[in-house]
Order: sequence, then C-alpha cells, then structure tokens
Amino acid sequence: MGNASSMLTQYDIEEVQEHCNYLFSQQEIVSLYERFCQLDRSAKGFISEDEFLSIPEFSLNPLSKRLLRMVDGLNFKDFVAFLSTFSAKASLRQKIELIFKVYDIDGKGKVTFKDLLEVLQDQTGSFMSDEQREQVVTKVLEEAGYAKDYSFSVEDFIQIIDHPGLKMEVEVPID
Repeated sequence: MGNASSMLTQYDIEEVQEHCNYLFSQQEIVSLYERFCQLDRSAKGFISEDEFLSIPEFSLNPLSKRLLRMVDGLNFKDFVAFLSTFSAKASLRQKIELIFKVYDIDGKGKVTFKDLLEVLQDQTGSFMSDEQREQVVTKVLEEAGYAKDYSFSVEDFIQIIDHPGLKMEVEVPID
C-alpha cells in the first residue's frame, strides 16, 4: 500500500476495513482506492493539499481550509478513516467529533468564542460584519445557556448536538 500505483491485496483491504471500523465494504474500499490513486497524481502514496483542492466539492466548501488541516498528507489508510466519518454507517458521535475538530482551530481540544466566530466568518464571508457575527454567536451561546468565555470540550459538543430529531446526513458518494 506504500506505493499508490500498486494493487491492493486482500490483506490490505481487510487491514483498511479494520482501520475504519468496518464502515466501508471491501468493494467500497477498492472504489476509494481507485479514487485515491486518481487524486495522488504523482503516485507518492499520499494526497497533498493541492490534490485535495482538485475535488470540486472540497474546494468550494467554505470550511475547506479547516478540513485541509485534517487531510493534507493522508496516506490511503488514513484517507479512508477520514472519509468513514461521512459513511451512512458512521455514528452520530463520530460525525460530531469531526465537526468539533473543524471548530477546534488550534487543535487544543477546546472550542472558544473566538473559534466559533472564525468558523462563522469562513461560512459567511463578507455577507456579515464582524459585529453581526459576534451578535449571532453571543445570542446562540446565551440561548444554549453558555457564556462567551466558556470553552467547549468535545463532550460538550456531543451533549449539545446529540439530541433526538437532529439528522447529520452528509455522505461521500463512493462510485
């Protein structure tokens, strides 16, 4: 699996399947490998930032810079593990943990008021002023019972987002 141009063996497929907690079938892993090889244009065995940005859905995402932090330089095994979060079989907790990583800008395991503002900035661009963004985030936090100076842990995120009726149906098509 080190060389992107090599073929996957049955052992490789099973190893990747185990690495992603069996969220993809063996055929899906083969399809993902074919896509990985297409993206890994220089056959280095990992996908660079530029190669990820060649995916239109990825490059158009307002949070692509934050996602790049998580995916730049992934080998095939880690590429599949990252994508497994978008599988229909992934748990809500796995999806929330990924969202938390997107919001946790400095990677310290906490999401602050400033982090929330920066993500909202990425999502709204020039459509909202800094003052409007601050008002929105402050209001949302107040309505949820939190102060501006509160730092959210991943468990806080899970508690806030994991409630009946919330659907997180973001999936990556495999074929």
